[in-house]
Amino acid sequence: MELRVIGCHGGETPRHRTCAFVVDDVLAIDAGSLTSGLEVKEQAKIEACLVSHAHLDHIRDLATIADNRCQLGCPPLVIAGTRETLRTLKKHFFNNVLWPDFAVIPTPAQPTIEYLELKPERPTMVAGRLVRAVHVTHTIDASAFVIEGSGGAIAYSGDTGPTERLWEVLNQQQDLRALLMEVSFPDREQRLATVSGHHTPQTLAIELQKFRAPKDLPTMLYHIKPVFQAEVERECAALKGLNLEVLQLMDHFVL
Repeated sequence: MELRVIGCHGGETPRHRTCAFVVDDVLAIDAGSLTSGLEVKEQAKIEACLVSHAHLDHIRDLATIADNRCQLGCPPLVIAGTRETLRTLKKHFFNNVLWPDFAVIPTPAQPTIEYLELKPERPTMVAGRLVRAVHVTHTIDASAFVIEGSGGAIAYSGDTGPTERLWEVLNQQQDLRALLMEVSFPDREQRLATVSGHHTPQTLAIELQKFRAPKDLPTMLYHIKPVFQAEVERECAALKGLNLEVLQLMDHFVL
C-alpha cells in the first residue's frame, strides 16, 4: 500500500497545505489540497475520496477537482462519507449556490461526482479497498477511517480530540501498518484545543497509550497549525515510548 502526502497541515501558507492524502494513486483521504497539490493527470486517476468531516480545510478542493474532472470527461468521482457529512456537502457545498451541483452535471445520467454513504463500522468497498468509518470526537460529525488493502491496513484519525471507540477498533485490527494521527496545538494552547476538538502533544501521548502496543505502531502526525509548527514538533519529540514521525509535504511511503 502506497501513501502520498499531498497536504498535512492544520492551516495554509505558501509552505503549508491542508489535509489530503492519496493511497495507491486512486483513493484520496480528505480533499483540502487535492488540486493545489496534484497535477491534472494525477487528479484524473483518483477514483474515490473519503471525507472525514465537512469542515472546509478537509473538503475545499472537492470543488475544483470536480470542475477539472468534468472538463476531462472522467468517470464519476465517488465521494464517500457518513450520512451527516454527505448531507452537509449536498446542502451547503454542492448546492448550486456556493458551487454547482456536480452530482447532476454534465447530466444526471453521467454525473461528475457520486455519493457513497459509509455506515459506521460497516466494511464497504471503496476504490478496491475495504473501508470502515469510525466515529470520533470533534465539534461536528466526524469519522476516522480504517483502510484495508491486500498488503495490510492503515488508519486515519481525522480531526479528533480524546475519543474511545477508535482505539477499541484499532486494538482489534489485524496487520495495522500505520496510523495517521492528528495533533494541532502546543500544550500551552490546551484550552483552544479542547474547545475545537483537537489534540496537543500531552493529550496525544495519553491517547496513544490506549493502543495495545504504542511503541510498535508507526504514528504519522499531521494537522499541526502552521503558527505553532516548531513548538508542536519540539513537544512531540520529547514524548517517550511512542513511534512518532511528523509528516511533510510530498512524503511518500510504501507500507
